[in-house]
Amino acid sequence: MSGSSSTSSHQFLTAVLFRQGPSAMPYAEDVKWMIRQHVISLLDAFPALRPQTAAYTHNDGRTVDLLQVAGTVPMVYLQVTYHVPIVVWLMEAYPRQPPCVYVNPTRQMVIKRPHPHVNPSGLVSLPYLQNWIYPTSNLADLARNLSVVFGRDPPLYSQQPRPNPNPNPNTFPPIAYPPPRSHRPAEDSSQVYKRNAVDKLADRLNCDIEALRRSREAEMEQLINAQVLLRQREEQISKGLREMRDEKEGLEMQLQMVLMNSEIVEAWLSENLGKRIINVETAIEHSDLVSKQMLECSSSDLAIDDLIYALDKALQEGSISFDRYLKSVRMLSREQFFHRAMYAKARATQLQAHVSGMAQRSSSQIRMI
Repeated sequence: MSGSSSTSSHQFLTAVLFRQGPSAMPYAEDVKWMIRQHVISLLDAFPALRPQTAAYTHNDGRTVDLLQVAGTVPMVYLQVTYHVPIVVWLMEAYPRQPPCVYVNPTRQMVIKRPHPHVNPSGLVSLPYLQNWIYPTSNLADLARNLSVVFGRDPPLYSQQPRPNPNPNPNTFPPIAYPPPRSHRPAEDSSQVYKRNAVDKLADRLNCDIEALRRSREAEMEQLINAQVLLRQREEQISKGLREMRDEKEGLEMQLQMVLMNSEIVEAWLSENLGKRIINVETAIEHSDLVSKQMLECSSSDLAIDDLIYALDKALQEGSISFDRYLKSVRMLSREQFFHRAMYAKARATQLQAHVSGMAQRSSSQIRMI
């Protein structure tokens, strides 16, 4: 492929594959660059091929614009090089699915019937297409496989031209192509043996290559799965390290608080060591009898709440009978009501005394003024 033609093909592929909007090609975004590389490698290996876009009609009637590569691929048949016209359609699922290959005969050519790899409509079926493996299978290897397979058994042959009573000296001769095998002269036995030996050796070599490729694909798949598992483990370890680091920082802060509080307690103990022990029961004194009565009523009220809660637990556990529970709760509720009433009355008396004291202070201040 010449430099200008190669550059134009590269620019065409880039413009077509990465086109956006309603006219975008129906290929996945993550494989468009791979499609471009596959087509470029094919064009470099087979310069007679050219990329283009065309409308493809599916069996269900749907029509979609797809990328195709059209042209000829060489084949060697009986030590003579021929060029087979083909069309390679890159379907929507390419390269995860194989392309669709057609033999495209000219008017002077006829598809051989029957052919082991080409049906009457020109559709090509090869083991390479049937065993297509993503991402190792590619268009350049497919074209090489086509050249080898067609060289063993050509899919096309030339039609016998009809005699023209008025020949035109300016007309071109028909395209040279292998004639049907029925008209082929007998071959030398040594050549037949040699060709058969080469074919068998090529088949065996292709089988070995296919087996080696499948084993390498399986190993690659295992390595990819191991890599994914290692990445997951790495994320889990990183997450665990972050959590442990955060927990360490929190524990260090709590340790600092404990040390600081310990120093405060030790300082208080050293300061108050040997002093008179304070009785917590007598540490708080009431300012008057009303406040003392309010504190006793409030403590009794809360104590009765705790006692009723304990009775509920005992009833649930079956420690007391239901009648005894009702009798006790009725008696405690009556006593609790009495304490709450006394507390409310004492509170009202305290507020009234407080208001009277404020009034007396206000009147004495007025007299002084």
